[in-house]
Amino acid sequence: MPIPASKFAGDNLGNKVVYPVPERWQRTYVSIRGRNGEGEEITLTGISSGAWPAMMLQPGATGLDLPPFAVHMDESPNLDGSMFRGVRASARPVLLPIFVYGIDRKTLRQFKAKLANALNPKAGYSVLTFIEQDGEPRRLKCYYNGGMEGSEAVGASGFTWVSYGIQLTAADPWFYGETATAANWSFGTDQPFLGNPFLPLTLAKGTASKGTLTIENSGDIEAWPVWEITGPLKRFTFTGPDGTSFGIPDQPGGLDALPAGRTLTVDCRPGYKTVQDNTGKIYFPLLSANPSLWSVPPGTSTAQADLVAGSGTPTVKMTLYPRYLTY
Repeated sequence: MPIPASKFAGDNLGNKVVYPVPERWQRTYVSIRGRNGEGEEITLTGISSGAWPAMMLQPGATGLDLPPFAVHMDESPNLDGSMFRGVRASARPVLLPIFVYGIDRKTLRQFKAKLANALNPKAGYSVLTFIEQDGEPRRLKCYYNGGMEGSEAVGASGFTWVSYGIQLTAADPWFYGETATAANWSFGTDQPFLGNPFLPLTLAKGTASKGTLTIENSGDIEAWPVWEITGPLKRFTFTGPDGTSFGIPDQPGGLDALPAGRTLTVDCRPGYKTVQDNTGKIYFPLLSANPSLWSVPPGTSTAQADLVAGSGTPTVKMTLYPRYLTY
């Protein structure tokens, strides 16, 4: 049944209603760059007149908000419904309707070749970039699946134009910001990490230091840090917000676990998961039992650091790559 409505000019106290004013917002900038993001950037927006040659993103793009999720459940023969077991984000399919227009046949062929080179998956992944008026880029790595095979059917192409439905797949379904955020700490000094202090990490030669790390993840989902630890350190342990940890225990004979001049990189990101120093030495066998290269949840969280310095000035650097659900 219809809901009756009337013009509303104020509340019961006679106060005048202040109506919201929409903010003027520029159109979203979209571009694509091939060859693992190292190729020429092709702008897909910004052309407002059909008199100019261009490659233009048309209405109808899909796959740019939430990625698909696989929800795992178990069924019981004696109970109603199912029991939730877990969920994971699946690879993100993306469809881009692209209209290619040239002022002549030669221009069209040049545009087609440029787009084909940017999408060629044998040359690497393509990077989609989205920039809103706030100027914060979001990037998505994709591989071309199809859609540029071409068709000479009426309505699909002409002498100076062609229309494609480019199909892409983002194996990593999350958007990334323009740059990573990082913080550095060394002997007795601390630097803010995303505006929060890493305290009280005060390393002293041959003595233990325990501290709380307050970390702000500006992304929408968990992020995986990359650690760069420069010796000398006799031992160290980093414990994440979920209580899991990784580190290297005391070595036989009191030797440094990480000698002076060595920089150990602990890459916690999925698909990397490396523990290696600058000489190529693998440190996985030296890690404590059941190590966990933990992630940082979105928002503010705390972690713990427990380090024993050797006879030198060790440093710690943490780099975080925030990830976003959408652009």
